Amino acid sequence: MTRDRLDPIAPHELPPLHASLGAPAPESATPVFAVRIEVLPDETSALVPHANNIVILGWVDLAASLHGAHAGAAREEIARDGRMWFVARHEIDYLAEAFAGEPLVLATWVERAGRTSLLRATAIVRTDGTPIARARSRWAFVDLGTRRPTAIPAEVLARLTGGASGDGQSAKKNPVRSEV
Repeated sequence: MTRDRLDPIAPHELPPLHASLGAPAPESATPVFAVRIEVLPDETSALVPHANNIVILGWVDLAASLHGAHAGAAREEIARDGRMWFVARHEIDYLAEAFAGEPLVLATWVERAGRTSLLRATAIVRTDGTPIARARSRWAFVDLGTRRPTAIPAEVLARLTGGASGDGQSAKKNPVRSEV
């Protein structure tokens, strides 16, 4: 099974994101990108019919990919420029089970940004805000020719963070920290 179309959730339609997920406060300038999904039957484990842990990792990646595309920095576009995001680390806390047919919300935001990498947080919650999983991922911006980290273009970082360029100049307007 596949997901046909995943449209972003407007900020005012987001379910409450519990503080334990590390979500920015609603009044924060840090933008949260979110989409609704439904757990598909083939995303559950064979022996215990809940969402498979590898599927949850895939949702973390899906949220990052969709956020990039929504911000005008789709993976296909940056790959054409000879760059790509590479995962350096994923850390996932599994907090509750999710079952086939259950509607969920994938929410993601950039917590910190540096010259060549960023720390992205992801929350997977039920539509009432009940946490299913939380993740933190370090993403390195890599030159595909050299396979070495390269500077994240200011315009890409600004689109992902809602205006913070990573140079510390816009940190007053946007609390995304720039010391990664």
